[in-house]
Amino acid sequence: MDISTYAIKETENVISPALIYYKDIILANTKRVIDMAGGAANLWPHVKSHKTVGMIHMQISLGITKFKCATIAEAEMTAGAADSFDAAHSANSKPRESQNGVQIILAYPLVGPNVSRFLNLAAAYPRVTFYAIGDNFDTLSVLSQAANGRGLNANVLIDVDMGMHRTGVPLDSLLTLYERCASLPGLSLRGMHCYDGHRNDYDLDKRKEAAKENDLKVLEIKEALKQKGLVCEIMVMGGTPSFPCRLHQDGFYLSPGTLFLSDWATCSKFPDIAFPPGAALFTRVVSRQTGNSFTLDLGHKGIAADPSGDRGVIAGFPNAKALFQSEEHWVFSLPQGEEPPPIGSGVYVIPTHICPTSALYPEILVAESGEITDTWQVAARNRKINF
Repeated sequence: MDISTYAIKETENVISPALIYYKDIILANTKRVIDMAGGAANLWPHVKSHKTVGMIHMQISLGITKFKCATIAEAEMTAGAADSFDAAHSANSKPRESQNGVQIILAYPLVGPNVSRFLNLAAAYPRVTFYAIGDNFDTLSVLSQAANGRGLNANVLIDVDMGMHRTGVPLDSLLTLYERCASLPGLSLRGMHCYDGHRNDYDLDKRKEAAKENDLKVLEIKEALKQKGLVCEIMVMGGTPSFPCRLHQDGFYLSPGTLFLSDWATCSKFPDIAFPPGAALFTRVVSRQTGNSFTLDLGHKGIAADPSGDRGVIAGFPNAKALFQSEEHWVFSLPQGEEPPPIGSGVYVIPTHICPTSALYPEILVAESGEITDTWQVAARNRKINF
């Protein structure tokens, strides 16, 4: 990674470590994703990577109006962002009827208090269309009873296990569950949520072939449901690694998350979507040891610990090797003959995994053309905002 891409001016008063988003890069990445998908209407991106109103506003301004969330807080943040965008861009004081037609999936099974929280949230934002997911009849029965008891109708997508074995109904039970849940009062089954985060082969052709096998099965089931007179119009498919596997396929909404920001893992593992990372951690050298080792003020409290292996790379120091990391320290070494950066100097680390890294910071510095121009609050890093 070229340090000139990430270096910013006037860092004297920047408290390190700090998370920086590079708006120019993120905007270019987003436009590229839209172009690859054949238009913004085909996208249903995840907000977990950033959890910020600023990113939602940017994406809505480019025509993206469908969003996926992992928590009630993320869903509330997204609905509020849509509301504030609409208010800021409305030609008059009256809110537009559809709030840009914003649709939000809470892509996490609703259990415990989250059932009522979801219904309360949906009631608070009537111009947003919310969807729950579910993979179990008993669980969806609870949502059915709660919604029906309030005289409400909750939109639901059946969560399908595409081979990751994390959540989702197995394919051989999908048709039966869908039919059974379609009769539950207070629920409106609208389609399927099909996530395959385990599709992470380096070779795109192998990823495509693996995805195709299960895609054909869910399409067959969709057709069988149609023949039975059941609604199954929404098919939300995949994540970032499998995003290029389903381009130009009619009837699929594509659901990348990391791709808009990108990170070191995406660049190094998937050459077909090696978008330039749009985020970096500004950190300072706090010590230089004997030989060619140096220590940064970026411990594992400041950068995601997953996946296994290197947690980030230093822009401009391709040969730097991580030795060990503590809570507030990260020690690197350089080969003989390469001079470590001086104590007090700032360096820029590209995180391997941006999504959990973003959640570690209460705010993000936003850079444009080498200067900090804005600050975005990571509004949904907590599990609760208001609901």
